[in-house]
Amino acid sequence: MQRFLVAFFSLVSVLTAQGAPGDTHIAIETRKTALVIRVDKEQNPTIVHFGQRLSRPDEYAQIPGNGKRGEDYTGIYNSVYTPAGSRNLLEPAIQVTHADGNPSLDLRYVRHESKPAGEGVVLTTVYLKDPQYPFEVTLYYKAYQNEDVIEQWSTIRHTEKKNVTLHKYASANLYIPAQNYYLTHFHGDWANEMNPTEEPLTEGIKVLDSKLGTRADLFQPPSFLVALNQPAQEDQGEVMAGTLAWSGNYQIAFEVDPLHNLRMTAGINPYASAYTLAPGKEFVTPAFLFTYSNTGKGTASRSLHRWARKFRIPQGQGDRLTLLNNWEATFFDFNEEKLTGLFKDGKKLGVDLFLLDDGWFGNKYPRNNDKTALGDWQENVNKLPHGLGYLVKEAENAGIKFGIWLEPEMVSPKSELYEKHTDWVLKLPNRQEYYYRNQLVLDLTNPKVQDFVYGVVDNVMTKNPTIGYIKWDCNAVIYNAFSATNPNPSHLYVEYVQGLYKVVERLRAKYPTLPMMLCSGGGGRVDYGALRYFTEFWPSDNTDGLERVFIQWNYSYFYPSIATCNHVTDWGKQPIKFRTDVAMMGKMGYDIVVSKLDEKELQFSQEALKTYERIKNVIWQGDMFRLASPYTGDVASLMYVNEARDRAVWFTYLTKNRYKAGSVAPIRLQGLDPAKNYTVRELNVYPGARSAINNTTAYSGNYLMTVGFNPNVDARRTSVVLELTEAK
Repeated sequence: MQRFLVAFFSLVSVLTAQGAPGDTHIAIETRKTALVIRVDKEQNPTIVHFGQRLSRPDEYAQIPGNGKRGEDYTGIYNSVYTPAGSRNLLEPAIQVTHADGNPSLDLRYVRHESKPAGEGVVLTTVYLKDPQYPFEVTLYYKAYQNEDVIEQWSTIRHTEKKNVTLHKYASANLYIPAQNYYLTHFHGDWANEMNPTEEPLTEGIKVLDSKLGTRADLFQPPSFLVALNQPAQEDQGEVMAGTLAWSGNYQIAFEVDPLHNLRMTAGINPYASAYTLAPGKEFVTPAFLFTYSNTGKGTASRSLHRWARKFRIPQGQGDRLTLLNNWEATFFDFNEEKLTGLFKDGKKLGVDLFLLDDGWFGNKYPRNNDKTALGDWQENVNKLPHGLGYLVKEAENAGIKFGIWLEPEMVSPKSELYEKHTDWVLKLPNRQEYYYRNQLVLDLTNPKVQDFVYGVVDNVMTKNPTIGYIKWDCNAVIYNAFSATNPNPSHLYVEYVQGLYKVVERLRAKYPTLPMMLCSGGGGRVDYGALRYFTEFWPSDNTDGLERVFIQWNYSYFYPSIATCNHVTDWGKQPIKFRTDVAMMGKMGYDIVVSKLDEKELQFSQEALKTYERIKNVIWQGDMFRLASPYTGDVASLMYVNEARDRAVWFTYLTKNRYKAGSVAPIRLQGLDPAKNYTVRELNVYPGARSAINNTTAYSGNYLMTVGFNPNVDARRTSVVLELTEAK
């Protein structure tokens, strides 16, 4: 027996050292990246390469089996979509129980096809089937050529005689050999979002997940970076950036296998979500998005930004509105007179839109605090006797647009909706109700509730068609996880999100250009599943300028500035210039009491908005380069460079206040044209202050990227914004 095993493993080693004659190779390629699937004579599909694209496609056949450092007892450690049962020993991508009770699955290659799926996009479809059961999995790989992004998802269907139970159903299963692996993931809570942790991955499994139901990434966002061989650097080294496009419970698992290769599975969290799939029906998993860079984290970020602007976010290459929000000025205490006065303040400040926040609705139970009226979306007659229509017209008469806050997925226990439709609420029939932020969640698995939630927004827009903005909030998590109307209790978490998507997809179809902010008690729901329908997102309720430097820094790894809402508020101790400079690194807005600004603060803010109007396209559409990290030095510094490389906007902030802290040396710039010459001019200079920057000297791009330039940030100049313009 021992001699037999030695001979067997020797044979396996020979067969997997490189592609054998007759093997099929499926190369999913972008401009710089390749994911290569090998199909052997037994029709086993395995991943043999993920990384830099080869210049000669025929050489993919020469790649060793899977970077093995020993014997793979199963032959499928590097399976393209690992099935549970049978011979698998590691974390599966899919686990099912067949109609006859058999708990195993075997997936063999059937065929594949590649075809164009839009300008610069190639869709590769790989068909897999169980040899013993009419059970099929189809893998989809959409490769965005110029953006170097791959979008992967799967569909599952069967024609067995009875239902099949899906216990796990991942979107993607990747296999990445390297000497070492360094995972950067993010964690947080309300007002403390996106704190990074980088750690080595060792043998075993590291799991990122969420079980919150709605605000899925409140504690742990579904986004990560994996550096190969050495820790991640901004502008060097091999890095994969990945994020799951799903607004519900997710699970991303990183398994370093017995041969020290990295296996990664990403998809919907199987927790409490066994899915009963009927014969002939199809289950579609959410998309997993990833990009590879061999020149550091910055390249990976810019790839995701370009992809998101062009292919995912509505009007991602278009315009955005600056706004003034009333929340800090009034909280729940307002009336028509107060609001119309704020319209004039907004016009005086120079914003495009006034946003009416929480507190405008409810009559039997007026919304005078956060304990009542969610679900009762009628104007409060005491606060707004003339209705929203009057406010819309008054705002327009003042010269700005009008926007409205809604939280249509939630219900207050003290509301007419709750009294009339308790069966529309997620609650357990024999347990005490538990409230998160004094509210419960509506059952979006119920089509009647979907129609109601759609109608909340549609009714507001139908009655007031010139409303210019919707802020869609979501402040609760799913406690009391039970639906009174869903016949499959374990479908709840999955079908809640599917129901949400059905609602916003209907709204987008009817209102394709309506700006909508994705808000969720801060950054609790930020993902590319929801951002298919929302033009922007709210990163955090924490708007302290210093805190936002760090929060926005970490969101920038995955999301472009045009989608990142940054408001100037009274949070924090920084001067208004610092808070304004930080807010400019995205879609800027205000939540301040304009009437309380002194003369210089108002003048500065008015001029800053004019400046922002002139430079916003560079910030929104330009490539972003992180130059100096607030985690390793005294300052945070980053810049945006437009496509023509003739304009750039550069932000630098003092983030530490130790003695003599500041930009003590030149900071090397990136992304410029080395052959062009640039002048450097300081923006957002506070009234009465003088710039320390000489704007008459022209510097070559080569000089600025080799020697650098000192923005002179210190305790007296805590934030500096510089504009670089090509000298003609």
